[in-house]
Amino acid sequence: MAILEVENIKKSFGKTEVLKDISFSLNKGEVLTIIGSLGSGKTTLLRCLNFLEFAESGTISVRDKLVYNGENHKKLKDAELRENRLHFGLVFQQFNLFPQYTVKKNVTLAPSLLKRNTPEEIEEKANALIKRVGLEEKCDSYPATLSGGQQQRVAIARALALEPDILCFDEPTSALDPELTGEVLKVIRSLKGHDSTMIVVTHEMQFAKEVSDRVIFMADGKIEEEGTPDEVFGNPKSERLKAFLSNSL
Repeated sequence: MAILEVENIKKSFGKTEVLKDISFSLNKGEVLTIIGSLGSGKTTLLRCLNFLEFAESGTISVRDKLVYNGENHKKLKDAELRENRLHFGLVFQQFNLFPQYTVKKNVTLAPSLLKRNTPEEIEEKANALIKRVGLEEKCDSYPATLSGGQQQRVAIARALALEPDILCFDEPTSALDPELTGEVLKVIRSLKGHDSTMIVVTHEMQFAKEVSDRVIFMADGKIEEEGTPDEVFGNPKSERLKAFLSNSL
C-alpha cells in the first residue's frame, strides 16, 4: 500500500511553469531518488511536499489521508498546516542548524516545543539518534566547530527526531567537499536498513543506483522517465535521459 500519493501537482512562479502535472506514489520503506538537471523542478517538488511552497493544483495524500489540495489550500488553518507538515522531514542542502545551540539542543528543540514526550524521553531519543549518525562525542559541540559532513549528519538526526512518515533530502551532499560526501551517504544508506521511507534529490548517480528502489528523472518540470535503477540507468528510453546520463556518469 502506498504511504504517499502525489497526483497532478502543478506549480508556477509568475508565468513560469515549474511543475507540470506531477504524479507518483511511494510505498512504505522505499527509497525514491529524483535526478535531473538544474532547473528541472526537483527542489520545488520537495518544497511543495513539505509545504514550503504551495502548488496551485493537485493533491498530496499520506497514509490514505488527504493532507493537501491545491484548489483550496488557502482555507487550511495554520494549526492544520503545521500538523500536516509533520508527515515529512526535510534535510536541506545547507544544513540550516541553529548556530546558537549545541548538537543535542538542535536535535531536541522541535520535539520539546511540540511536547510529544517527556523531557527525559526526548533526551534519550536524541542521544540514540546522535549516536546513530556517529556523533555521540559531539553532543555538546556547536555547529561552527563541526565539519560540513558532521553538520549534515546532525541535520539528519534532527529530521528523524520528529519521526516523519517520509524523510526528504534536497541534494544533501552538494555543499560538501568530496571527502565529506561519503560519510553523509553512508548514514543515508544505513537508514534504508531501518525501513525508513525516503525521497532523495541527488546528483550522486552511483549512490542513486545503489540505494534506490525507484528513480524519477525530471526534465522541464515533468517526469520524463521513471523506473527501477536498472531500467533508468541501464536501459534509458528518453533521449533527454540518455543525454543527461552521458554527462553525469
